Amino acid sequence: MEEPMEPSGTVGTESRTSAPGARTSSTTTATVAAMTATLGLAAVSWVVAVWQMNNGMDMGVATRLGPFASFITLWMPMMAAMMLPGAAPAVLRRLRSGGRMHTVPLFVGSYLAVWTLVGVAVYALYRPHGPYAAGAIAIMAGLFELSPFKRHWRRRCRERVQSGLMFGLHCVGSCIGLMLMVVAISVMSVTWMSVAAVLVLTQKLLPVKAAIDVPLALAIVGLGILIWVAPSSVPGLMPTM
Repeated sequence: MEEPMEPSGTVGTESRTSAPGARTSSTTTATVAAMTATLGLAAVSWVVAVWQMNNGMDMGVATRLGPFASFITLWMPMMAAMMLPGAAPAVLRRLRSGGRMHTVPLFVGSYLAVWTLVGVAVYALYRPHGPYAAGAIAIMAGLFELSPFKRHWRRRCRERVQSGLMFGLHCVGSCIGLMLMVVAISVMSVTWMSVAAVLVLTQKLLPVKAAIDVPLALAIVGLGILIWVAPSSVPGLMPTM
């Protein structure tokens, strides 16, 4: 006796039904993997950077950068630690715009390459200095936070981009004031590195809003004035004797 045949449309219907579910599952897996890799690299970079920075190099405004090879091998994990958490939303946007998992390392790598080039510029231009120069740079960083240039580049940082290189350029434009402030106060300070990392992450996650941004800018300007008036009261600014 022949077995009854299933209706011809059943298999096709099941296939069409299961396909979106399979795509959703694949997307979820890729998202989890990308976030785990990005944030995991940031966590490892924090450990490496803190370990390297706790070797007596931090002398506040009197810090010397030493040989280029030593500096750049410290700068790279510093940037990965500080910048990757804030880059995680951009990695997600890249995946959702049609990117596959294998594009994530290229996106992240080219993003960090931009910050490595910033490190090369810092090494070329940086010199040990005094509190008056550090205060002036902090005040300029605070004023930059209020500028239309800052708002422009910060908005660009929240847009969908296909290239980690382009995203890195946008973020350099947005974060350059905060980074120069850290370099001026104490380029090898874990404390100021942590402060900058929190500010960068907050600005990546939150939209431009005067109620938050103006007080922050004024606080940075106030910090610059405090550096002028009472430099010894600013943590990490002056070399310990």
